[in-house]
Amino acid sequence: MALLQSPQPLVKKRETRTVGRGSQPLFLIIFTLLLTAGIATRLVYLQIVEGPKFRERAESNRIRMIPKQPERGNIFDRNGKLLATTRYPRSVYLWPMAHTKPSWSVVGPRLSKILDMSEDEIIKKLEEAGPNMALVRIARNLNEAEVTALKEYANELQSVEIHTEAVRYYPHGEAFAHVLGYTRELTLKQLREKKKDGYRLGDVIGQMGVEKAYEKTLRGEWGGQQVEVDGKGRPIRVLGEKQAKAGNDIRLTLDLNLQKAAEKALGRRDGSIVALDPRNGAVLAIVSHPTFDPNIFSKQKLSKKDWQTVQGDNHPLLNRAVSSAYPPASTFKIVTTTAGLESGKFSPNTVLQTYGSLTVGGVTFGEWNHAGFGPLGFTGAMAWSSDTFFYQIGRGVGGPTLIDWTRKYGFGKKTGIEFVSEETKGNVPDEAWKRRVWKMPWTVGDSINMSIGQGALQTTPLQVAVMFAVPANGGYRVKPHLLKDNEELKNWRESLKMKPSTVKILRDGLRKVVSEGTGKALNVTTIPPSAGKSGTAEAWKRRVKANHAWFGAYGPSDKPEIVVLAFAEHSGGGGGSVAAPMVLQVMEEYFRHKSPGKH
Repeated sequence: MALLQSPQPLVKKRETRTVGRGSQPLFLIIFTLLLTAGIATRLVYLQIVEGPKFRERAESNRIRMIPKQPERGNIFDRNGKLLATTRYPRSVYLWPMAHTKPSWSVVGPRLSKILDMSEDEIIKKLEEAGPNMALVRIARNLNEAEVTALKEYANELQSVEIHTEAVRYYPHGEAFAHVLGYTRELTLKQLREKKKDGYRLGDVIGQMGVEKAYEKTLRGEWGGQQVEVDGKGRPIRVLGEKQAKAGNDIRLTLDLNLQKAAEKALGRRDGSIVALDPRNGAVLAIVSHPTFDPNIFSKQKLSKKDWQTVQGDNHPLLNRAVSSAYPPASTFKIVTTTAGLESGKFSPNTVLQTYGSLTVGGVTFGEWNHAGFGPLGFTGAMAWSSDTFFYQIGRGVGGPTLIDWTRKYGFGKKTGIEFVSEETKGNVPDEAWKRRVWKMPWTVGDSINMSIGQGALQTTPLQVAVMFAVPANGGYRVKPHLLKDNEELKNWRESLKMKPSTVKILRDGLRKVVSEGTGKALNVTTIPPSAGKSGTAEAWKRRVKANHAWFGAYGPSDKPEIVVLAFAEHSGGGGGSVAAPMVLQVMEEYFRHKSPGKH
């Protein structure tokens, strides 16, 4: 029995070992199946679910879009003469993906030396462009020496390319600087604001004047090339191309010859000249000085001299016609006359005694000739610009009425010209303004000061030109504009609802200024009979008295078709002696091209 039983433990042990060996392959099979299933599931997920995204990424790594800048629209004057166009200098571009640190150690220093740029400047441009940018512009407006050097070292400068591109050009330079403005590469701040409109790094944008006002019209649409690149980011072949669409041309109301005549008349004086059609507000000329050459902003990098030119103490970028306001002085007597007659407190036949001075509330207000002119009516007072006559009108109508008519003439608000962001509305002081700013109530003295265009009243030359258009066209305020085909603004007229007798007194008085009074500089045979008004505003510069000179005129006096307003900042002289001759030069140019029968 013992022999029979003895094998049993061995058998049992063998059975136990057999069972243990059998479970191990099973576990491995199950584990392998699970692992395979997991991998298969992941592959299915990557291929089916995530496949399109990864294919898109792979495609984007293989294909690059090279944008092509559109040509900006041209700008013409009213007669079709070219004012702003495009030229085609060469620029240098870099394929950033094609450069590793070893290759950059050669390319970077060489580019830096040729282009006179630091390596940090170049790297900054690449970083701003971002990692997915294909071609990045490093420098514009290459000169011949730079182009020659880049070609000479072409073997060292792999993936550096030279392209021709459109750059803005102003053939008349300084003459149209403030009205046309300039274009320049947008800043990073502007890029963030404009990215939604399709702008991109390196794009140029209108920064001032007409260029800024009509940016959407002039800009055009970008085109581009789809380029296949290799693993190092180097171009292999062009896959497709979309042509850039040029911007639209625009024609302005400006007259090239008149603009140049205005620039010449203003000369080196700080100030502005505006010429417009009083019938519809079309701006014929608008100049400001100091000025600048807008072509310098087409450069890649402004020199120290360039920056000094545009950032001087005399603020050459400031458009003095629309962006700076001054007391209008005696030109404002047009408004005071209107307020006096329309108030009903004075009739067209009013005659007032004038004096060497007038004392009101213990304050003495002087006459400009220190003697007075004896008894005068409205036309005589306008001709001789009697201050004491208009003091009495201002005192008689009172502040609220005078202020109301000041606003009806368009002062204290923007004129509506296209320079929306650049135009200042000036200032029309009233009771609320004086209490807020000076913590004082309005007084009779304030009305007297305003009656001759002094005190806190501030106006732009363009606003004053619009004021002269009112008596010229028979009592309507017009909106100045620069786009020739702007039918809406061309036809915009707002009646001031003045009595015909008021318009007649204004026109008779302004005509007498030229025929007998302070504007006799225009009483010449080189232009048809004209009407106008001088103004000399008290002003100080560095604690030294340096008056502003004004003169506005229109002609022909019987059927006006042009208003010219000249303003000389801190000229030190009077409106009749300093500003009137400038107006004459512009009017002579205008009427030189008119036949005698059209005068």
